Amino acid sequence: MEGTSLYLPFVILLMQCSLSVPVTVSTSQHKVEVQEFSDAVLSCMFQTEKDQNPRIEWKKKGKDVSFVYFDGHFRAPFQHRAKIEGATLTLQKVTQEDAGEYRCEISAPLDSVSLGETNVVLTVLVPPQIPSCDIPSGAATGSEVQLRCRDQQSIPPATYSWFKDSQLIRPPHHANATYLINSRTGILKFKAVSKEDTGQYSCQASNGVGPPKKCEGKHMTIEDVNVSATVAAAVVVVSLVAVVLGCGGYLMYRNGLLGPGHRGRSFWISQCPGAAHISSQTLHRTEDTSNVNYIPPPQEDFKHTQSFML
Repeated sequence: MEGTSLYLPFVILLMQCSLSVPVTVSTSQHKVEVQEFSDAVLSCMFQTEKDQNPRIEWKKKGKDVSFVYFDGHFRAPFQHRAKIEGATLTLQKVTQEDAGEYRCEISAPLDSVSLGETNVVLTVLVPPQIPSCDIPSGAATGSEVQLRCRDQQSIPPATYSWFKDSQLIRPPHHANATYLINSRTGILKFKAVSKEDTGQYSCQASNGVGPPKKCEGKHMTIEDVNVSATVAAAVVVVSLVAVVLGCGGYLMYRNGLLGPGHRGRSFWISQCPGAAHISSQTLHRTEDTSNVNYIPPPQEDFKHTQSFML
C-alpha cells in the first residue's frame, strides 16, 4: 500500500496533463468552391484548454488583411449578408469580389497556447458567357485564315468548340489535316482554305459550371483569286499613268518648257548691288569673257537692257 501511495500523485498529474489541451483550430474543408450568387460555408472548429469564451475573428487576405468578423460584429462589405455559428462563417450570395483566402483566428488568453488559426480558400465559379467570335466574312483560296473565340469571364476558364453549318468540327487526328483547333485558346486555323470551307461558323464556350453558351453564327465565303481581273486592273493603271505623262509632256512642250527653243525666265538676284534684274539669257550668253577684246562695262553704268521670260 505504501508503494502505491507513492505513485498516486504522479498518476493524478499525468491525468491532468492529458485532459489539458492547448487551443487548436481546424477546418473540415480548406478549399471551398461555390457558384456565383450562392452561399459559401467556411468551416472553423476549435478546442481550448481552459478558456470557455475565446475571441473569434475572421480575416480576408489580399493586398492588405481586412476584418470580416471582429469583436462580435461583421464588417463591411459583409454586413447583412453573413452569419456565424460557433466559429463557422457563412457568406450569402457570393460574387467574384468575395473570392480569396480567409483566415479563422481563435484567441484564448487563459490557455498556455493562446492563439490558433486555420485558412480557407474560397473560389467563386462563374458559368460561361456568350463568347466574342472573330470570323472573317471572306478569304481567297489558298490563304491562311484564323477564326477566334474568347470568353473572358468564365471561371474556371472555358474550353471551346467550333461548328460549321451547325455541325461540330472535330479536332483532327492526323498531321496532314487542313485545319487545327485549339480548344483552350479558341482558335480555329485553316492552313490553306478552299471553296469547300465556305459556310456559317459559330463557337461554343463551356466550363462545366453552367450551360454552354454559343456566339451568333457568321457566314464565311471562300472565293478563287480572279487573275484576269487583276491583270486588267494593272493594265488600266499603267494606261492611266501613260496618258497622264503624255499629256503633261505635250503641255510642257506647247508652253515652250521643252526643246531647243526654250527661253529662260528672268529672275532677281538680291545679292547684286541695286538688286539688279538679270535674265537667264544674260547668264547664258556665248560671249567668252576670256577674250582679250572683251571689255566689261563699268559697274556704275550697268543698266538692264532686256530680259527673256520663260
